[in-house]
Amino acid sequence: MNTRLAINSIYRATEGEGHWLGSPQVFVRFQGCAIGCVNCDSKETWDFPLQGTLTMEQTLSNIQSEALGKIKRVSITGGDPLHPKNEEGVLALIKELKLRNYWINIEAAGTRIVPTIFDLIDFISFDYKTPSTQVKVNEKLFHKLVEQYSGKFQIKAVIETREDFDDVLNFRETHFGEGHNFPWYLTPSYNLGEEFPMERFQSVVDWNEQSGGLFRVVGQQHKWMFGPDKKQV
Repeated sequence: MNTRLAINSIYRATEGEGHWLGSPQVFVRFQGCAIGCVNCDSKETWDFPLQGTLTMEQTLSNIQSEALGKIKRVSITGGDPLHPKNEEGVLALIKELKLRNYWINIEAAGTRIVPTIFDLIDFISFDYKTPSTQVKVNEKLFHKLVEQYSGKFQIKAVIETREDFDDVLNFRETHFGEGHNFPWYLTPSYNLGEEFPMERFQSVVDWNEQSGGLFRVVGQQHKWMFGPDKKQV
């Protein structure tokens, strides 16, 4: 239990997007990310600390406190919790949480699959990086995800432009066709400092309907409630 973890924050909030929308969880946000999405809304989590910010004991105590002794769902996010610099600490935390019977989701950036972590947790939220992020997609990872973790994941893509939507649609049709039925969520982007993007949201809904409704369009509820700039909600 001497492990020190690079923690940005630990807070209780209702899941604001994707498959578990509306579920209360404790979010454990790790510090450090080297992916570099240009439209990231959490750039304050990019820098890697020189050393761990919390001990394992402090981390578990904070989670327990935020959980109010009753919430047994934890979402591990970032930053990038799967970066090699965070991997050891995340794995150690997951093992401790499992001993305490927590349900665990991890927010994966879609740039790595880490079997030692993925095999232990309950759910994987796997990002598909659209052109507006300027991050290259590794096609092989998505095939591996579908083959090895069926029924245990969702794919999420943030849509800012028609180019983003067309890219996601082409990827799904090219690589998976109609034979694969897994949850894929489109999130209309809601950028920092922006008014509610009603026109963008309506456009994504229309594009999805016109293309056969292969996706579920789910916005970011927490941003509707608190605005796009509010943190830890």
